[in-house]
Amino acid sequence: MPPNDAITARVGLGASRPKKAVAAMARPLAFMRGLTFPGGQQPVIQGRGVFLRYPRISDYHHWASLRGESREFLAKWEPVWAEDELTKGAFRRRIKRYHKETRLDSAYVFLIFRKGDDRLIGGCTLSNVRRGVTQCCALGYWIGARFARQGFMHDALLALIPFVFRTLGMHRIEAACVPENGPSRNLLAKLGFREEGLAKRYLLINGEWRDHILYALLDDEALLKMGPG
Repeated sequence: MPPNDAITARVGLGASRPKKAVAAMARPLAFMRGLTFPGGQQPVIQGRGVFLRYPRISDYHHWASLRGESREFLAKWEPVWAEDELTKGAFRRRIKRYHKETRLDSAYVFLIFRKGDDRLIGGCTLSNVRRGVTQCCALGYWIGARFARQGFMHDALLALIPFVFRTLGMHRIEAACVPENGPSRNLLAKLGFREEGLAKRYLLINGEWRDHILYALLDDEALLKMGPG
């Protein structure tokens, strides 16, 4: 179960956003820095059958094992892995980068765990956070091969989306996937994301510049899809 020093992020999509809250979005969310990263309490996002929390050094062995056994499954959807991708040193650098990005309010990374046995099953990233008049971020996610297509990622993102809109104060979530990734496209559609177009040679995936279908979800669209939290 989540550690005692963690706090649970209980967030929802309320019927409307107060004017003061909208004005506050123009600056980084100082209270998020106060919660965590590094050395403080960490938000735990509770979902149906899963929970999400920030990565820790102590996650290394389970993370490396899951990523390693899922390499063939994941490689076709991800950038080429570095030679030291699964080493503890690389994981330490990864955690250090996560801490820096969160302090800068530029990215937020969560690991996904299955409730019941606290098994690590995947991860989610909110990157390229843009404030000011945009209030937008990019969503990325991965899941271990043996946990794929069992509804875990749907439940994780269903819990994460209210956190993005209500706690981080985003107005828009963007996502992209290659046209051949049917499961990911179906997942985004089920969560209410709209298809916005095709970006040619958009990202360097598995060593090739690949076309990507662009998706987006707005805060009011999420409210209509999921209802008040």
